[in-house]
Amino acid sequence: MGRTFLILFLIYTSAILAQDNYPKDTFRSPLDIPLILAGTFGELRSNHFHSGIDIKTQQRQGIPIYAIGDGTVARIKISHWGYGKALYVAHPSGYTSVYGHLQKFSPEIETYVKQLQYQKKSYEIEMFPEYGEIKVEKGKIIAYSGNSGGSSGPHLHFEVRSSISEKPTNPLLYGMEVRDATNPSLIGLYGYPLSENAQLNQSNIKSQINFTKQKDGTFLADKVTALGSIGFGFIGFDRQDLAANKNGVYSVRQVVNGKVYTDYDFESFSFTETRYINTLIDYDHFGRYKQRIQKVFKSPGNRLSIYNKLVNDGKIVVNDGLSYKVELLIHDLEGNLTKVVIPVEGKRQQIKIKGEPKKTQNYVIAKRPNNYDLGLAKVYFPSNTFYEDFYLDLKEGRDTVAIHNNRVPAHRNFTITFDVSKYSEEERKQLFIARLDKNLKPNYTSTFKRGTTFTTRTRNLGTYTLAKDTLTPKIRTKNFKHKQWLNNYRYLSLLISDDLSGIDTYSATLNGQWILMEYEPKTKTLTYNFDDKILDKKQCELKVIVKDNVGNTNTLEVSFYRK
Repeated sequence: MGRTFLILFLIYTSAILAQDNYPKDTFRSPLDIPLILAGTFGELRSNHFHSGIDIKTQQRQGIPIYAIGDGTVARIKISHWGYGKALYVAHPSGYTSVYGHLQKFSPEIETYVKQLQYQKKSYEIEMFPEYGEIKVEKGKIIAYSGNSGGSSGPHLHFEVRSSISEKPTNPLLYGMEVRDATNPSLIGLYGYPLSENAQLNQSNIKSQINFTKQKDGTFLADKVTALGSIGFGFIGFDRQDLAANKNGVYSVRQVVNGKVYTDYDFESFSFTETRYINTLIDYDHFGRYKQRIQKVFKSPGNRLSIYNKLVNDGKIVVNDGLSYKVELLIHDLEGNLTKVVIPVEGKRQQIKIKGEPKKTQNYVIAKRPNNYDLGLAKVYFPSNTFYEDFYLDLKEGRDTVAIHNNRVPAHRNFTITFDVSKYSEEERKQLFIARLDKNLKPNYTSTFKRGTTFTTRTRNLGTYTLAKDTLTPKIRTKNFKHKQWLNNYRYLSLLISDDLSGIDTYSATLNGQWILMEYEPKTKTLTYNFDDKILDKKQCELKVIVKDNVGNTNTLEVSFYRK
């Protein structure tokens, strides 16, 4: 009992010491409202770890955002997706703070941005002001919260990065307070036979393990019988106070018979490694059920730097006749703990549930380049496209090529090349390479056209085909009508859409002058703010041109009046 207490004490104090590496009084909160999180740092996302915290903004936009410290604007980026409108502030302490999904910037920054947008005649823009050109003061308003980019609801995406390495670190390590007295939640527990002749609960494939909550709040798993090298994984989340969001946990430790086998946390990581998240989770399980099992052992191809300690890659070698006590300790940043104890008995048994990999004629060696000719298309996988060797399933249909399935992750882009020589030059203009979703709907993939070949670069396995888009995009006014008086309007807006290949470009002029129209893909809305003040006469002629990804173009011309 004393030894277990000592181990837990050392684990807890080491976590506290790690947190003490960061200044606690240098920065203030970016918001003047209580920090309630919709997402935590390091949270498991599609193909990446979450690089900041998502702060709720009371389900509304326009809340003032403050500079967390003195500094200078180092970067401004505006895009239709991703962080949308984003601001990067470099601080003298060697950190850079990042603010994403903004509605707009402070007046000084907004003026600076719009000048460049009008100069470049582009809504999407990226700029790197000279150091000291746009200074900000701690506690001064620098922007307003919004829902721009890939945001699924109003919130502030907030990061703290090293200005030198650009590695993001957990913003809550800098003294910003979030109420959290809730233990992480354990949803599922799984065991994996890992060596060639390993078994777990009379199975040589992954098994789900039942567990029950004990009177002291810990969890006790059903006894596991096993032999050979095995590993464990879990599904879990963390809730902060005042929010129902299922956020990510902070740290995970695996202790076997009192010895730490695995210890990793989300204090920091590198953007260059973030896609290796697909080796931390059971990707096959995710592809089937959309649930992320975090593996407590390290899989082949895993190059993550989040591990503080690993013994035998977190794998447990179970010998016949011996017993093992495995403890999973799942913490949040506040030290709240969920503990599950897994008793393991080494026992050789008859395997009743046996799985064999589906073998095909195509076996991919991950470290080598691989080429395949499917008739309709050719597929090229560069070396290290995949994390592990596996049997690749390839099928050619009448108009499609099926490249395995969505249960194997690709780390690097691979290429698919279609032969389009049977199509005329006119037909080729409206063709593109599409990936079919589960409902067989074609989704545009960036298509590079060169003579009689079309090529796309992608990281998504699945079914591909050539699709044809013959329809022009749709354009219609949203908040006004043709020849309407708009004296009291602050802005005008239109709706644009394309049902197949998707919107590529748009442009608008007012009385022959280019105007800045903000495009919000989630609502398919184009918006022009009358504060830009380029109107020079009572009758206004608006012209909007929209082009889709294969070049189909539509034009809307409409008049309105404004004094």
